[in-house]
Order: sequence, then C-alpha cells, then structure tokens
Amino acid sequence: MEAVEKECGALGGLFQAIVNDMKCSYPVWEDFSAKATKLHSQLRTTVLAAVAFLDAFQKVADMATNTRGATRDIGSALTRMCMRHRSIEAKLRQFTNALMESLIVPLQDKIEDWKKTANQLDKDHAKDYKRSRHEIKKKSSDTMKLQKKARKGQNFTHILLSHNYSPN
Repeated sequence: MEAVEKECGALGGLFQAIVNDMKCSYPVWEDFSAKATKLHSQLRTTVLAAVAFLDAFQKVADMATNTRGATRDIGSALTRMCMRHRSIEAKLRQFTNALMESLIVPLQDKIEDWKKTANQLDKDHAKDYKRSRHEIKKKSSDTMKLQKKARKGQNFTHILLSHNYSPN
C-alpha cells in the first residue's frame, strides 16, 4: 500500500511541478512577446527613416549625375551606393515582417492557449488525483480486511484441525 501511495505521490508531484513550471513561465513569455513587439515597432520606424534617407540620398545622386562635369562620376557612384543601401533596407523590411508574422503573432496566440490548457490540466489532474487516491485507499482497505478474514479463517481451520474436528 505504501509503495503504491509513494508512486502515486511521486507521479502526482511530478505532474504538478510541470504544470507549475508552465504557469511560472507565463510572465517570461509575455515579457518576451512585449519586447519582440517593441523591437518590431522600432524596426518599422527604422525602415521608414531609412526609406526617407535613401530617397533624399537618391535625389543628391540624381542631381550629381545630371550635372555637367566631374560630378557625373560622383553621381554614378552615389547611385550605386544608394542601390546597395536599398537592398539592405529591403532585407531589414523582410526581417521586420518575418519577426511579426513568424514569431510575435503565433507566440501571442499560443500564450493564451497555454494558460487555458495549463489551468484545465491542473483542475483535471487535481480531480482525477483525488479520485484515484480515494479508490486506491478503498481497495487497499478492502484488501487488508480480506487478508484479516483470511488469517482468521486460517486460524479457525488450524484450531479445528488441532482439536481433530472434521466438518464431514
């Protein structure tokens, strides 16, 4: 009986520890989600500032390219540099969108599901654990009673045999 209770207690304790770990991790995940959202917002702002800067830079490059004289070569070099920076801006925009679509939105959706699931698991576990412990105690008690009866029956049979009593 004690071995069964110890095993039940150990398994119940392990399950409870896992559920508690899930519950304790909510603030960390929510903080991570909030910080990722803030990063996304800042990156979007950075992309907009980069676009405005590159537009102004492109105007300078175009002006230098359209002039007469030695500044044409400078204008061509500035245009190439602007194109490379636009490529960087496109990668930054792609990263910003991926951050939102692939990490932030799915994570925020899952956090709520995790909370609900963990709470439901905790409630179900507590109910099932109590019911199972009660059943085990009842069966153990019944087993002990039957063992006592069996011992009494053996003692009674032993007494009868020692007095040479035969039921037939």
